[in-house]
Amino acid sequence: MSFFEYVNGITIGSIAATLSVDTNIRPLALWIGLAIWTAGVYALEKLSLVSLRIGKYLDGEPTILIMNGRIMENALGRLNLRVSDLLGLLRGQGAFDISEVEFAILETDGQLSVLKKSQYQPLTPNDMGVSTQYKGISTELIYDGVVVDANLKQVNLDRKWLMAELRKRGIKGPSEVLLALLQTSGELYVDLYDDRGKVSTDISDEEERRKDST
Repeated sequence: MSFFEYVNGITIGSIAATLSVDTNIRPLALWIGLAIWTAGVYALEKLSLVSLRIGKYLDGEPTILIMNGRIMENALGRLNLRVSDLLGLLRGQGAFDISEVEFAILETDGQLSVLKKSQYQPLTPNDMGVSTQYKGISTELIYDGVVVDANLKQVNLDRKWLMAELRKRGIKGPSEVLLALLQTSGELYVDLYDDRGKVSTDISDEEERRKDST
């Protein structure tokens, strides 16, 4: 959320709150003011999409806080940020060692984008010259015991194929299935309702508290 959006939200909320609780004013004037303000905000938002200059004026621009591994003190000063604030923002992005950071950019919505130095970035299959298979978004075929026919049609399959796949797994019908997903590899992932009666592993310390109380 940009500062412009934040201020607009507070302003519209304040007008709406006044309309709700203040009975000593004429509501028509406030309704007119609220309508004019909302229309103005909407118009400015649209203009910011077509005009780069207006967009920069309303939303601001990203600010580089670390460049080529060096802290930009002037940028911190303009934003009224301390070095400790910067270190906290870095930790929030998983960068606990500032010496590993090549670039850090404060975005217009207040989020910090961090680019680590190449030697500290995770090793990828591409770095190792290893080929990988495509993996996209799975398609829901059964959700909460109900077959999603539209998704079956989208992947050029039908209920006959789905029922055959379920029978291969010893499943009588969709009513036994909590979730069934068709993965991009063509494999069918199925999760059943059969864990309803199972006792899940207790990761709380309730048992220890009961022991201590006795």
